[in-house]
Amino acid sequence: MEFLVRFDTAFPDSMTAAERENLRVRERARAAELREAGHLTRLWRVPGRRAVIGLWRADDATALHDALASLPSFAWIDAVVEPLAAHPQEQV
Repeated sequence: MEFLVRFDTAFPDSMTAAERENLRVRERARAAELREAGHLTRLWRVPGRRAVIGLWRADDATALHDALASLPSFAWIDAVVEPLAAHPQEQV
């Protein structure tokens, strides 16, 4: 199953630059693992915002939640998930 996931990230003002850098490094590593496992298909940045749009694959909504919750920045993410269904023109 495919999902379009839009998320904004809002880190607390109390987070230091070093903490943010550490989180960024861990986030990239985890995203690479999720790509390798086939869960994270594509990512796009939203210009001018701390927002990302991603195409994800998971067996169901619970598996997607588990994948998203495994991201180090999950505590600061506000996500909107849209399950996707195949369009008849895409089925060849």
